Amino acid sequence: MKEQVRKAAQQAFKDHLSYLSAGKIKAWVDLFTEDGVLTFPYGPDNFPQRVEGKTALFEYMKNFPKHFEVEFKSLHFHLTEDPNLVIAEFESDGKAISTGKPYLQKYISVVKTTDKGKILSYVDFWNPLIALESLGVNIKGEELAEQFLD
Repeated sequence: MKEQVRKAAQQAFKDHLSYLSAGKIKAWVDLFTEDGVLTFPYGPDNFPQRVEGKTALFEYMKNFPKHFEVEFKSLHFHLTEDPNLVIAEFESDGKAISTGKPYLQKYISVVKTTDKGKILSYVDFWNPLIALESLGVNIKGEELAEQFLD
């Protein structure tokens, strides 16, 4: 039973990557429970830190395919004691559609699922600076470093 639950949780995660790559946002939202939660601990200012419920998840992600073409690769699952807990590392290889600039991101995700593989909570650890640079937001490391060191 434990291995079936783990397989369902990992398959939900694989489907998550597949649906986002294909721009299938409705299918992506259906991976979540009705009150599923997506959180971004490192999101930039004016960026939602928490999105809760299928309606809010759809509204939040519906434009993702308009902004990014992305393929996810190098998926690695870390074995956990809890079969409902998925800890995954992976990368994106893509571009921002509006700029053509590369979108090369490294992620760590912590996902909790039901026994049937529905996502209850998804914590998304990513580097927002990479996304902003890809979208053409002018970010200069020297200026950021100077602000940090002052």
